[in-house]
Amino acid sequence: MRGVGTSAPVLEGRGLRVVADGRPRLEVEAVAVHEGEVLAIIGPNGAGKSTLLRILGLLEPPTAGEVRFRGEPVGAGASLLALRRRMASVFQEPLLCDTTVLRNARLGLALRGVPDAEADRRVRPWLERLGIAPLAGRSARTLSGGEAQRTSLARAFAVEPEVLLLDEPFSGLDPSAREALLGDLERILRETGTTTVFVTHDRDEAIRLGDRVAVMMGGRILQLARPEEVFAAPVSEEVARFVGVENILAGEVADQGEGLLEVRVADRSLLVVGEAARGERVLLCLRPEDIVLGPAPAAGPTSARNALLGKVVRLVPVGVLWRVVVDCGFPLTALITRPSIDALGLEEGREVVAGFKATAVHLLRRGRLDRRPGGLV
Repeated sequence: MRGVGTSAPVLEGRGLRVVADGRPRLEVEAVAVHEGEVLAIIGPNGAGKSTLLRILGLLEPPTAGEVRFRGEPVGAGASLLALRRRMASVFQEPLLCDTTVLRNARLGLALRGVPDAEADRRVRPWLERLGIAPLAGRSARTLSGGEAQRTSLARAFAVEPEVLLLDEPFSGLDPSAREALLGDLERILRETGTTTVFVTHDRDEAIRLGDRVAVMMGGRILQLARPEEVFAAPVSEEVARFVGVENILAGEVADQGEGLLEVRVADRSLLVVGEAARGERVLLCLRPEDIVLGPAPAAGPTSARNALLGKVVRLVPVGVLWRVVVDCGFPLTALITRPSIDALGLEEGREVVAGFKATAVHLLRRGRLDRRPGGLV
């Protein structure tokens, strides 16, 4: 599923608030996950992501507010336990008993009163799908981190949950195990249409798995939208920096025309698509992958409305890419490949042209500049 249907939410929180030591730790006005949707909740450490997940999973009560399951307010007592058993949770650390993989995988069914033979029948297809069927008789003590987490996922899927809750399930894995499990989980979620709430601090995981992404900071949801909207059009500078917008330039609108704005940044004029009034202060948000570097002076025509001459001041490897910082009178950061580094002969001090399209810029409005000293409207 990509997007949200018109059906009522499967799980939602309203007016959720958590207070600890006299201070608010969580304040979420509304959040919901719909049938077949994967809602990814991202944010830095301490943002309140796991607290929100535990509340939605009925593992922790809020100080105020309510959780609704299929439109009905969640109560307490036996009804609470019954609702919990309609969900399944997988945490950052696999919670496995000192027994075999098979027995661990069928534990959720055993707690629901399913006989062993029936539990085996329901569990074994999940061991196959998650690639751990050959490990069924092995002790959980002997498993690698990836194998242990696959066992936890098999246990969760075997109970056929109406809602699956995932709390940073990949964070303790090495890169190869993480990538393999992420790919398998992505495929399973798409095939099964399991309604899922997925907490992570990793932007790439959120993009790959999430139908919608909620960005949390300071206990609040600052933006909730489709991944492409969150990552291309963040609602604030704070969100922009978290979702990987490395170039945030402060400027002033100097002119309007031809559907474009002319924005002055330092002593440069940049053309961007957006809506703002002349004299208004704005922030230009530009992702590093949207900046194209070329030789100086620029050779041949370019589709970029903005082509700025500058000097390379830093080159830093970032996985298979390189982060290149160019001083154009203000710093611009680009992400490019190693072959591009070699082709351009990039090194510190080398002149280059940094180009980007007017449509690549996301504009944040900050208000009109008052010409009186210190004035801001």
